[in-house]
Amino acid sequence: MTATVTAPRDATPPVVDDPPAPSLVRLTLIEFRKTVDTRSGRWLLIVIALCTPALMPLILFTMPAEEQTLRELFIASQAGPMILLPVLGILSVTSEWSQRTALTTFALVPHRRRVLAAKLPACALPAAVFVGIGLAGSVAARAIGGATGRSEGSWSLPPELVGQTLLTSVVLVVMGVAFGLVLGSPASAIVLYFVLPTLWTTLGEMVRRLTGPARWLDTNKTLESLASPDVTGVEWARVGTSVAVWVLLPLLIGTIRLVRREVK
Repeated sequence: MTATVTAPRDATPPVVDDPPAPSLVRLTLIEFRKTVDTRSGRWLLIVIALCTPALMPLILFTMPAEEQTLRELFIASQAGPMILLPVLGILSVTSEWSQRTALTTFALVPHRRRVLAAKLPACALPAAVFVGIGLAGSVAARAIGGATGRSEGSWSLPPELVGQTLLTSVVLVVMGVAFGLVLGSPASAIVLYFVLPTLWTTLGEMVRRLTGPARWLDTNKTLESLASPDVTGVEWARVGTSVAVWVLLPLLIGTIRLVRREVK
């Protein structure tokens, strides 16, 4: 004789809750680590870090003593980071496709806008770090120059100049991210990032009709005003206009392309 066991009619299968989504802070730290873990990103950061100690002796031995101010040394210390950090921003978004890690990234975090929202501060963080390194290096260079009699310039450095320098560096990094999102390929994004603004600057100087628009749309010209502590309202308006054209618009187009792009 056999007995049949039947489950109660009101029995319902257990509900398994989805694991909580990682916070934006955690995603930012992960994206920052990804920029350091790759060989290209690691060597790029090493090269940028070496720019400041390499430039300071050059300035101490070539510039006139009265021109070796702390302000000039600090501005010179940011030359390397401002040129090379946008490349890091390009690599951070294009490596997902060139290294074929997009499938893993977007499988773990399906909301691609959250991944992009984490990449932006992760790329801006090195800009803040290198501003601090440049500030420390310029103070050390001015002290060494004063002790050896090679520097006779002022020790003054307006705090607003440091903030504006950080803003400029962050804008350039985000501009690199925007170019990487739009183009998708690291090689083409790096080439066009350097070629298009330079071409626009050249045309603005050669073609008379483009001189006026270049004052508002050429980032090479508008961002130069941030190297001075006394920025006027018109100069801020020009900075905002050029950033809207070269950073915000490509970032919007790149975000749409990122959301719709098929992962293969």
